[in-house]
Amino acid sequence: MTDAILSVQNLKVHFDISSGFFRRQPRSVKAVDGVYFDLNKGETLAVVGESGCGKSTLGRAILQLLPNTDGQVIWMGKNISEFSQSELRPLRKEMQIIFQDPLASLDPRMTIGDIIGEPLRIHYPDLSKNEIRDQVREMMDTVGLLPRMINRYPHEFSGGQCQRIGIARAMIVKPKLIVCDEPVSALDVSIQAQIINLLENLQKKFGLSLLFISHDLSIVRHVSHRVMVLYLGHVVEIASKEELYSNPQHPYTKALISAVPIPDPRRKVASERTILQGDLPSPISPPSGCVFRTRCPNATNVCAQQLPILQSIASHHQVACLHVDHL
Repeated sequence: MTDAILSVQNLKVHFDISSGFFRRQPRSVKAVDGVYFDLNKGETLAVVGESGCGKSTLGRAILQLLPNTDGQVIWMGKNISEFSQSELRPLRKEMQIIFQDPLASLDPRMTIGDIIGEPLRIHYPDLSKNEIRDQVREMMDTVGLLPRMINRYPHEFSGGQCQRIGIARAMIVKPKLIVCDEPVSALDVSIQAQIINLLENLQKKFGLSLLFISHDLSIVRHVSHRVMVLYLGHVVEIASKEELYSNPQHPYTKALISAVPIPDPRRKVASERTILQGDLPSPISPPSGCVFRTRCPNATNVCAQQLPILQSIASHHQVACLHVDHL
């Protein structure tokens, strides 16, 4: 894609573990196992899937907060997966993250002024204390916090306010990309809408690209431009928001969308609910071939022998299924 600022190619993140007598049997957890996608400037790409499918690991691996086992992370034309920590440091201000638990992500011993201003002190050491304080106050106002609260501590704020502090901390260095790791899942529903609207406003104002990780497809439908569906570390479908919700192709995607609550009682009765059988397989010993085959209603013998790859079925719509022509 010509507008892509981030390109992920065959990214793998495996965690080595040992088991057996004297722990001599090397094994690995395949948390992310061959992911491809591009992210455009100013775009929101949502990453969805069950707990344990590798969403958060993928986000951290892209930011090089976790070591990549294989593959490439191309940021603005540079393969940063080969960078050392010293080479990565100047790029940290361009790529930031917002965490799931707003209070746990903030240092309780620091005032929110110090928390929000810390990235400035790291990346712009020539700034004076007054200059940092002025920028912190301005950013607090931008995210909906009263600047006069600058000397308060995190425990004095609500969950929604703490998440605004986390957003201000990420935004203070004017990044190009923010990884939002379940940023509203710990908040009340009314507060969720406020935070989502804030992120959308910041995206329009600063031209941000967002990688929005979530398990809530109702929120994803509102906030995303495109949606990528993960299952056991593999991308099974990726499409525009409109195409994915109106015409899901992969059986796993259909099951996820069918589970989204429908507020209209008439539509709820008319809709069909797809119930997945069985549990998510272990990433230590995933099924051979298609990783979804043990829960797939369309699985055949060939699914156990061949790993499906993403193939285009329409413009900007890709599916990884050996029976895509029959779905």
